[in-house]
Amino acid sequence: MSNGSYGTSSCDNYQGPRYSRGAGGDIYRGRGNCGAFSNRGSTFDRGQNENWWSNFNGGQYNSRGGGPGSYGSRSGGRSWGNETTEDWSKQLPPNERLEQELFKKISTGINFDQYDNIPVSATGPDFNDEASAISSFSDLALHRIIRSNVELAQYNRPTPVQKHAIPIIASGRDLMACAQTGSGKTAAFLIPILNRMIEEGPGDSLSAALETNRRKQFPVGLILAPTRELASQIFDDARKFAYRSCIRPCVLYGGANMRTQLIEVSKGCNLLVATPGRLTDVIERGRIGLDHCRFLVLDEADRMLDMGFEPQIRRIVEQDNLPPSGTRQTLMFSATFPHEIQVLAKDFLSRYIFLAVGRVGSTSENITQSILWVEENTKRDALVDLLSSSDPGVLTLVFVETKRGADSLEDYLFAQKFQVASIHGDRSQDDRELALECFRTGRTPILVATAVAARGLDIPNVKHVINYDLPSDIEEYVHRIGRTGRVGNLGIATSFFNDKNRNLARGLVELLEEVNQSVPSWLRALVTDSRQSGFPRTRNKGRGSGFGARDYRQPTTRGGSSSGGYGSGISNRFGGGMSRDYGMQPDDNLYYDNSTTVPSRDKDWWGS
Repeated sequence: MSNGSYGTSSCDNYQGPRYSRGAGGDIYRGRGNCGAFSNRGSTFDRGQNENWWSNFNGGQYNSRGGGPGSYGSRSGGRSWGNETTEDWSKQLPPNERLEQELFKKISTGINFDQYDNIPVSATGPDFNDEASAISSFSDLALHRIIRSNVELAQYNRPTPVQKHAIPIIASGRDLMACAQTGSGKTAAFLIPILNRMIEEGPGDSLSAALETNRRKQFPVGLILAPTRELASQIFDDARKFAYRSCIRPCVLYGGANMRTQLIEVSKGCNLLVATPGRLTDVIERGRIGLDHCRFLVLDEADRMLDMGFEPQIRRIVEQDNLPPSGTRQTLMFSATFPHEIQVLAKDFLSRYIFLAVGRVGSTSENITQSILWVEENTKRDALVDLLSSSDPGVLTLVFVETKRGADSLEDYLFAQKFQVASIHGDRSQDDRELALECFRTGRTPILVATAVAARGLDIPNVKHVINYDLPSDIEEYVHRIGRTGRVGNLGIATSFFNDKNRNLARGLVELLEEVNQSVPSWLRALVTDSRQSGFPRTRNKGRGSGFGARDYRQPTTRGGSSSGGYGSGISNRFGGGMSRDYGMQPDDNLYYDNSTTVPSRDKDWWGS
C-alpha cells in the first residue's frame, strides 16, 4: 500500500494452485484447484478431493481451525499467547511467517483525496464531534501493540468513518454508524475495541473459564455478522490487529464443522466473531457464556434483520446473560439504516451517538453506472460481449437472483472459454471459500454470485460489477454495486434492465441524479409513464438530505466535517461496444459501434 493510503486492507492467505485429476488425467478446478484449465477441467468439480482444505497452505489451515500449537494457523493456535495470562498488555515476540501471512499489501486506488470531501454528521447527547474527530492514527493514544499492527497494515490515513468512530468508541460511548460500503468500518471498531481490551485486561472472563475447566469460554468482545463470508473476513482482520497480543480471536458460523469450531473455542476465546444462528447453537450447548462480555458489535445490522435473525439477536442480547445496555458498550454498523432499524436500536443502545458518513443509500462517485436495456432471452449474449470487450484479468462480479441461475450461468460462461467460478448458499463452505480465494487472486477473474456475496465481502480490487439479474429493491442494488469502487478504487457497475425491473426505475433515476451521472432517456421515460399511470413511488428507505440516513431522534440533522458529498460528473457512457442489438433502447447514453459485428475497442469500458 502506497503512502497516503487509507485504513482498509485485506488478508490474502493463498499460497498457490491446488489440483485434482479425474479419469483420463483431466485437470479439474474447484476443490483442490484454483483456476487450472484443460479441455474439460474448468467447471467446478464439487465432489472431488474432499480433504483439500486440510492440505491447503501446506496443512496450516487444518479445516480452518489450525492444529493445536500451530504458530500461524488460521485460528492462531497457541501462537496468540497463553489464555490464562492476566496481563494482556504484554507484547509477545514477533513471528516472521505469521506476520507475512497477516499483513499482505493490497492494490490501492487513485481517488483517496475524494474522501476528504465526504460529508460527515454526528449527533447525540452531550457530544462534540469537532472536538473528538482525529486526522491521523498518531492522534490516538494507542497501545504499542495496536500501534505496531496499524503500522504493519500500512494504515497511514484514517477514512472518514475511522476519523469519527474510533475516538467515539475509545471514549466508551455507544454508536450507530451509517457509512458507505468499503469505507473501513471493520477497522473502525476493531482498533478501539482491541486497544481497550489490551489496556483493561480480561476481567473475570478467564477465571470463569477456568472454573469450567475451559469447557465454557467467556469472550470479552462479541461481533455479530449476517453471513459466513463477512464473519470470516472480520475474523481475519481481528487476527491482524491482535497480532503479538495475548488476545485470542475465534469465529463461529454455520456450514462448517461444529466439532472443529468447538475445539478451537475451547483453546481460548477472548474476542468472538459469529453469525447469530451458530452462536445460539453453541450457547445452547453450554460452550459460550456472555456473562463477561463488555463489547457488542452488530455489523450489517439491517441485513441481519432482513435475513430473519431478529429472534436470535434478541435472544443473544436480552436473554443469554449478556450484561444489560448501559453496562456494556454496543455498536451498530451498516451501509443503510432505515427508520425501522433506528427504532429497534433504542432497545440495544444507550445514549448513543449517531454517525452518518457520506450519502449512505446512494452510491459512490468512484463507481460509473451504466443501465442497459437487455431482454431476458438475450442476456447471455450481451454478457459474453461485455466480458469479451474487457481486460481478461479484470475482477468481475456477476450477480444473479437464483442458485440454479448461478450454476447455469457459470457452466455457460465456461463453455465460452471464460475463467469463471460461482458461489451461492447451497455450496459447501469449503467450495465457497475456495471460489472466493481463486477470485481474489485473479485465478478465476469472473465470479457469478447470488445475494450471498452482496454484503460485506472485502475484495478491494473488483473493477466491474454486473447485475445480470437486478434485485427486487433499490437498497440491494446499492449494496451490490458497492462491491466495486472500494477503498478509493475506481469501478464500473453495469445493470441489465427490462420490463421485469420497472419497479426500480424511479430509484435508479434518483441514484444516478444524486451522483450527477447521465440518466438514459428511456429510463427517465419509464418514470414519467409510471407517474402518469399512478405507479407507486419507490420506497426511499433510510435516505435524508445530504446523507443516506439521519438521526430520527432529531427533527433534522445538519452539519458535518466537510461539504461536497457525492457528485463526480463521471461519464455514464458504456465504452465496451456491443456487437449486436439486444433489445436495448437507442440512446445517446449508450455507446455501441453499428459499423462492425465485433466488439468495438475504440472506447474501452475500463476508461483508459
